[in-house]
Amino acid sequence: MTSAPDGPKGHVLVSPDKFKGSLSAPEVAAHIAAGLRAARPDVPVLLLPVADGGEGTVEAAIAAGYRRVEVKVCGPTGKEVQANLAMSGETAVVELATASGLAMLPEGRLEPLIATSYGTGQLIVAAKRLGARRIVLGLGGSACTDGGAGLVQGLGGRLLDGLGNSLPPGGAALRSLHRLDLRGLADLSGVEIVVASDVDNPLLGPSGAAAVYGPQKGATAEDIRVLEAGLRRWADLGEAATRRPARNSPGAGAAGGVGFAALAFLGARVEPGISYLLDLLDFNGKARGARLVITGEGSLDTQTLRGKAPIGVAKAATRIGVPVVAVAGRRALTGEQLRRARIQAAYALTDIEPDVDRCMRQAGRLLEQLVVAVAEEWLK
Repeated sequence: MTSAPDGPKGHVLVSPDKFKGSLSAPEVAAHIAAGLRAARPDVPVLLLPVADGGEGTVEAAIAAGYRRVEVKVCGPTGKEVQANLAMSGETAVVELATASGLAMLPEGRLEPLIATSYGTGQLIVAAKRLGARRIVLGLGGSACTDGGAGLVQGLGGRLLDGLGNSLPPGGAALRSLHRLDLRGLADLSGVEIVVASDVDNPLLGPSGAAAVYGPQKGATAEDIRVLEAGLRRWADLGEAATRRPARNSPGAGAAGGVGFAALAFLGARVEPGISYLLDLLDFNGKARGARLVITGEGSLDTQTLRGKAPIGVAKAATRIGVPVVAVAGRRALTGEQLRRARIQAAYALTDIEPDVDRCMRQAGRLLEQLVVAVAEEWLK
C-alpha cells in the first residue's frame, strides 16, 4: 500500500482529503484501502492522501514520501509547541496550522487579539537551515489575525512602538506600531517561497482577513474593528518598508493576513492550493494507468465546488482519462453538480448510517463498509 513513482496498471489510486473532526487524510486513505482489500483483494491499491494547502498539508507530503522534521516553535499564544515540516531534497513543505493553528491553542481557548504567527516564521527559518531552496507554505486553520506580523518577528524582524519597545504579539498591538527594524531578518535570498492557498481575499475591508475570518477565531464586532485598525497600520508601514504593495493582492487575507506578509516581506507567489500540491506530489504519475481514482472529504457541499481537494483531484484525473468517485461523511451536492465537477458518483456515510454523530465517531469502520459498495459498482 505504499506510493511509487508510477502506479501499477489497473490499480486504484486513493486520494482523499481529511474528514475534519474524524479522520486525517492518511487515515481516510487507509480505511478506504482496507475496504477495497476486503472486497477486491486482487486489485492493486496506491495511496496518495492529499490536502489543499490547509490543515493536513504536511501529513499529505509525508504520506507521499517526504521526510518528517519536528521543530519546537512558539505557539499561537507564546507557549512552546512541537510543529512539523516535510522535506524532500531541497523542497520543504511548511504548514502554518502545525505552529500557529487553532489546534495549537492551549485548551482550545480562542485568543483573537493576541494570537501570533511567530512560530510559522520559525518554521521557515528551520526549513532554510535544513537546506531548502523552495519552501511551500500552506495557509489555513490559523488562530491569529496579525497580518503575518508574528511571522516577520519569527524571521528576526522587530516591530517597535513610539518609544522603541518591541510590540507584544497579536493583531491588536499593531495599532501602536511606529517603526520596523528588519536588519535581523533571516536571509532567504535564493529561496523560492510559494504560498499554496485558494483564498483570494485581500488584507483589509469587508472581504478582508478580520471581517471574514475573525469571527471564526473568536473575534467580536469590536475586536474586528480593533484588528482592522491594526492591520491597516501594519500594511502602511510594511509596504513602505518593503516597497511591495500587497494589501489588495488576492490571497493577502489568507490565514489572518499571513498571506500579506508572505507577499510583501518574502516576495512569495500564490498558487492554487490543490493543483499546486498535486503537481508537487506527482499525482499524474501515480494516477497514470489507474482504473479508478477515489477521492473525498468530510462534507461534499457547495464549499467543495470552490476548489477544494476533491475538485482538484477530479480535474487532474479526468485530464488523463481516469474515472473519479468520491466518498464523504455527508453529501449535499446534486448529481448534476457532481457531474459538472467531473465526479462520476459520490457515496456518503449518511447513506448507511443516518445518525451524524455516530458517523463522526465511527467514521473509519463505516467508511470501510461504504467502500465495499464502491468496489461492487466500479471494480467488476
